[in-house]
Amino acid sequence: MIIVFTGNGKGKTTASLGQMLRTVGRGKRALMIQYIKGPWKSGEDESYKRLMPEMEIRKMGLGFVGILGDTLPKSEHKKAAAHALATFEKELTSKKWSLIVLDEINVAVSLKLLSIAAVLKAIKKTPPELFVILTGRGAPASFIKAADLATEMKEIKHPFNKGELAKIALDF
Repeated sequence: MIIVFTGNGKGKTTASLGQMLRTVGRGKRALMIQYIKGPWKSGEDESYKRLMPEMEIRKMGLGFVGILGDTLPKSEHKKAAAHALATFEKELTSKKWSLIVLDEINVAVSLKLLSIAAVLKAIKKTPPELFVILTGRGAPASFIKAADLATEMKEIKHPFNKGELAKIALDF
């Protein structure tokens, strides 16, 4: 089953982490492959370790592309995204996981780190018993069409719009 969490509102990664907890709670295993998030530490970086080996997060991105002090060439970000997609394809056939989350893959596509076609080709290999979640703002229409379930998080109000920074334990 292919699931898409998209939209400009907060909660896409958070909802995926909830699905991972639910999966682990049912005695199954869940993997998150993070595409953009790299060097920044977040709460889930520590909490998943308490649930290993049933739950695992692999930070494969190199950080935000072209913002927040990023000085890496785009080619490095592309290489990291391609490696993350290859990792996903390998894990698809490993039979270790009941759920695989491709966190911020929609953003990786919008930044042209990966092509829509490459991602569609990879997710079409998903075995029927496996759940795959694609997260990130701006999911391409073709991802939504390929999905069995799609949810859009809509921003109604956010402290960031009043100049407040992201908050530890709430936003990361």
